[in-house]
Amino acid sequence: MKTFVLVLVAAMCTTVFGVGGDLYVNITRLKNATAQGAVCLDGSPPAYYLHSGFDSGLSNWIIFLQGGGWCESISDCQGRKTTEKGSSKYMKNQTNFQGILHNTTKQNPDFYNWNRVWINYCDGSSFTGDIDEVDPEKQLYFRGARIFKAILDDLWSQGMQNAKNAILSGTSAGGLATILNCDKFKSFFSGDVKVKCVANAGFFINANTVSGTPNIHKKFQQVVDLHGSIKNLPPPCTSAMEPSLCFFPQNVISFIETPLFIINSAYDAWQINNTLVPSNLDPQHIWEHCKVRISDCTLSQRTTIKAFGTEFLKAFDGLTPCITRGYFITSCLTHAQIVTSEYWLSTSSLRLLNKTIAEVVGDWYFDRTGFHQYMDSYPCAKDC
Repeated sequence: MKTFVLVLVAAMCTTVFGVGGDLYVNITRLKNATAQGAVCLDGSPPAYYLHSGFDSGLSNWIIFLQGGGWCESISDCQGRKTTEKGSSKYMKNQTNFQGILHNTTKQNPDFYNWNRVWINYCDGSSFTGDIDEVDPEKQLYFRGARIFKAILDDLWSQGMQNAKNAILSGTSAGGLATILNCDKFKSFFSGDVKVKCVANAGFFINANTVSGTPNIHKKFQQVVDLHGSIKNLPPPCTSAMEPSLCFFPQNVISFIETPLFIINSAYDAWQINNTLVPSNLDPQHIWEHCKVRISDCTLSQRTTIKAFGTEFLKAFDGLTPCITRGYFITSCLTHAQIVTSEYWLSTSSLRLLNKTIAEVVGDWYFDRTGFHQYMDSYPCAKDC
């Protein structure tokens, strides 16, 4: 088997080295993608950053999908149109590659010389939307799935067709996109290419709020309906249950055939702040300090958060056993990203069994060893 890392790569990229080992990479706006209808929410072309591989990594690719939430209503998507989350007009001309995208063995020992790509997120649907019609008044385009395909097609012509190893990765909404598009990504390559997926902070569970309301399920239902995502969710899942439920990793992962590694916190900060205690349910700001610092939580609040973590871990019990799947589950109140050196590989990085995420993912990808570890204690001040 061969390894491939899916990362958004920019054509004809120019690299600028900053101080302290910073690696700045120029943007590529894929203007020809507009002919395929592959556009951001505002109709602008999609974009990505690419840092080319070298030496033994020339035929290996990492594709990283950026995160940034979702838009589930017309007004919400309208608001994103004037930001980088809805338009390439507002995207930075350069971005700093760190962590799994860095080009030194010190920061990224296993993948430093691969072709590394960062795909910008500007569709609001975790790269699943695809609706032909455009509202003449609102001028909103729901084309996330087309963006995913158009960029991969472009990378294909830049050398990805010769890939021996490939990884699709992403964080937050990009981590969810990694899960939902994992098998689709695998289908781009021939059977002799080693393809795996690494999802970071993208395991969103179908949990109720502190008031008992299913807010996150309602949100995902609205995203799927608004963006026409049903056709781009794994068919084996949508044929088995209500399609919006397939937006939840706990329901869809058992239908995914490509090897998948999950990096997450059982007490994911985004989910504590949005799924469990959304701001509209805390008008008196009783949870405000607790959601930032555990030491400021009351005993009752700690009990509530602990129960969420228990529910999170139970979601893994419902997954079908799979020897090619791996987990790195912490109990830290974080929503950290593998594209930061502090989280991926540094002296202060999280560790399980005295191994960093970078070491664990490398071992798993290259079949050196499997990894299925959970950090059950909460809070875990020593390790976090």
